[in-house]
Amino acid sequence: MQGDGADRTSWPRRTGGFLLGIPSAALAALFLLLASAALGPFLLWPRTRPYAARSLMSGVRRLAALERARRRVFFGDRFPRHYRAEDRRLLRYLVARGGSGLLSGVVLGLLVFGAWLAVLLVGGMLRGSLDAAQLATQALLGGVLLFLAVQGLLSLAALDARIAGECFGPSEAELLRRRIAELADSRAAVVRAVDTERRRIERDLHDGVQQRVVALAMLLGRARRGLDRRQDPERTRELLHQAHREAQGLLTELREVAWRAYPSALDTLGLEEALGGVAERCAIPLRLHYEAAGPLPGPVRTAAYFVVSECVTNAAKHSAASAISARVVGADGLLTVRVEDDGRGGADPAGSGLTGLRGRVAALDGSLHVHSPAGGPTVITAELPCA
Repeated sequence: MQGDGADRTSWPRRTGGFLLGIPSAALAALFLLLASAALGPFLLWPRTRPYAARSLMSGVRRLAALERARRRVFFGDRFPRHYRAEDRRLLRYLVARGGSGLLSGVVLGLLVFGAWLAVLLVGGMLRGSLDAAQLATQALLGGVLLFLAVQGLLSLAALDARIAGECFGPSEAELLRRRIAELADSRAAVVRAVDTERRRIERDLHDGVQQRVVALAMLLGRARRGLDRRQDPERTRELLHQAHREAQGLLTELREVAWRAYPSALDTLGLEEALGGVAERCAIPLRLHYEAAGPLPGPVRTAAYFVVSECVTNAAKHSAASAISARVVGADGLLTVRVEDDGRGGADPAGSGLTGLRGRVAALDGSLHVHSPAGGPTVITAELPCA
């Protein structure tokens, strides 16, 4: 892939890289020819084929590394570091590179030969041995051949760049298409996560808070009727006590819903304190390790909180775990969140909860990994870039 560095590389440097590619292509073609002659019989015999292929590919990798270095030094190409081409692709690249490089040498030789003929033509013109018709014919023919030779060299240079990009990494257009697809997927995932979160809040309000409000209204109504009729004051007092307890439970339920929607402690106290609140409310012992120097970006802080909170909630509800540990470590511009429980495992990565977390993490260019074999343990790891 050609990056911005290729655009800043001067044309003399690119010309030098192109000219250097001619002898390197000849070296590649010579190696393939000699290797085919020496290792061909061993490649045909099944018993010696692995050893012969290993020897062949060792040389192919070295020559491909030289070509990659030539493209990087002289053309400023920036290939993906994590990308490693397969052996077959490297072999096909050297074959194509050898052919295009040798053809470039032929075209360049013809161009040099044409330049020498042009010098002879100028000498003949100065001596007066050529008339005007011959001079015009030779000049026209030489101009056409020069145009074809230059276009051929430019096309071969473009071919060199294209086959290098196909071998050593995806092209800029391919990377752009992938990035657009990733952004579209992450946007759709964020929309789904938001819709899922809204449905969960509505369910919490309907099934929890609303039921408690109805019960509180019924208790207060019965107590009011008892006061109006002035009957059984003990019963009325008991109803008021029940209503008071129900009001306390309602406040607790509202506080839990608010914390699940967005904990205010994230903004006032920070991520560590907010996670401490998760540990306090968790019904299962939660061991928390926090190690992140300096303030974190708001979206990263929020995503990390919800990863821990959702994983702890799922473990408490579904995993039958007896202990949970959460590690939040920030280093080198990356915040790593790792939640592990000793439950029975079998967590579904495609479930609504984990899918929502994956969408939330992907929106920040992060990644979420789920490892939950049958029998446990379940380990969920989120990596969030902080830059």
